[in-house]
Amino acid sequence: MTLYSRVRPLAFTLPPERAHALGKQALRAVQSTYPTRAAVSYAYQYDHPALEVDAFGTRFPNPVGVAAGFDKNAEVTHALESLGFGFVEIGTVTPYAQTGNDRPRLFRLREDRGMINRLGFNGHGMEAIKSRLERDGVPDVPLGVNVGKMNTSSEAEAIEDYRRVFDRLSPFADYVVVNVSCPNTPETFDESSPEQLRTILETLEADNEAEKPILVKVGPDSPDESVRELVDIVREFDVDGIVATNTTTEREGLESPNREEQGGLSGEPLADRSTELVRTLAEYTDGELPIVGVGGVDSAERAYEKVRAGASLVQLYTGFVYEGPSTAKRINRGLVELLQRDGFSSVEEAVGAGLE
Repeated sequence: MTLYSRVRPLAFTLPPERAHALGKQALRAVQSTYPTRAAVSYAYQYDHPALEVDAFGTRFPNPVGVAAGFDKNAEVTHALESLGFGFVEIGTVTPYAQTGNDRPRLFRLREDRGMINRLGFNGHGMEAIKSRLERDGVPDVPLGVNVGKMNTSSEAEAIEDYRRVFDRLSPFADYVVVNVSCPNTPETFDESSPEQLRTILETLEADNEAEKPILVKVGPDSPDESVRELVDIVREFDVDGIVATNTTTEREGLESPNREEQGGLSGEPLADRSTELVRTLAEYTDGELPIVGVGGVDSAERAYEKVRAGASLVQLYTGFVYEGPSTAKRINRGLVELLQRDGFSSVEEAVGAGLE
């Protein structure tokens, strides 16, 4: 039994947002000094050459990253690196600070090992995050920036929102993710429509003088024809990768009392659905486009499923909440064992192996 497994029941007596805030306080303490970062790194990092991945022009020490939403405001990126994650994605970042939706807006589904959130892009805004990154520096692992729009923005204003955040924060990023698939923001227009996505990508492409990799984050609930249309747009604009998936609004098969809460569902209930979309995207793109698999990753086996389905990298958030600080180390160590069992010399060699 791990220390976290003993502490978790106590943490889970707190409201989820309060527990999350306390967890981040602990992580800020971890990264506050070099000795504490070094001690945590020694305990939790797991390095192996088989885990290294090259994707969209960036070298990742391992394929297990922290998904957007956990460290929205770039407050604990160095601590997350010390815990053994191969990359960290901050955001969703909006041009200005906004409070998001009313509380309560984050719910545990313990019986289902999931969470529902309707946070609504709460965050400090791009200027505060820029100042923090300038002051604290970026981690030594790749940093992704997930960009979004203000909740009050019109269709035209949203384009400018994406551009502003991209221009302000892309100098700090190893890649940028366009988030047009969040189910927790006001539905004043269809953010993920082909026309809107084309306009966003045209705008960012025109401003991308440094040629930072741009990825698009997709939702898990789109019909096949929409997925095919998305792939066509991605190819049209030479997008560098796809993040699959965002949270889902489906509730089938859930047991938790919180299952009827509105918002996006993440965690174990999303695992198979997101893996199937990873597989579909890999098939549609002939395995030529890097995919970041997200949804229900809480073990080496779940991560490996997504790799074999076509994901070059995986991300987690809810799995981290349930499994604690040793999550990345445990998954990475398990991945090496699974690769060796199946005769693969690296994660890269195993990507898409389940499509054959």
